[in-house]
Amino acid sequence: MSEEITSFDVASYLKTDEDIRIFLKEAVETGTTADFIHALNTAVRAKGMSEVAKKSGVTRASLYKSLSETGNPRFDTINKVCLALGVKLSIEDALPT
Repeated sequence: MSEEITSFDVASYLKTDEDIRIFLKEAVETGTTADFIHALNTAVRAKGMSEVAKKSGVTRASLYKSLSETGNPRFDTINKVCLALGVKLSIEDALPT
């Protein structure tokens, strides 16, 4: 008897803007820079690549390339994509006071 393996895509579970915000926040707080870029890619796919491209002023092709596993997006691109997703980057103290 063989077992069937189905693929799992987190993007299909990110249904609301709140889901996306929580997902990205968790990636920032617990992951590496590469983890955050991967999470950003997932969030963009959940929201819709064309919609995010239009809102951010970045072409779909550029988004795909920048947010791919081999991509190296500029800070400006990351910021535009975050704003298009309805979130913004902020600065907090890294060390406890």
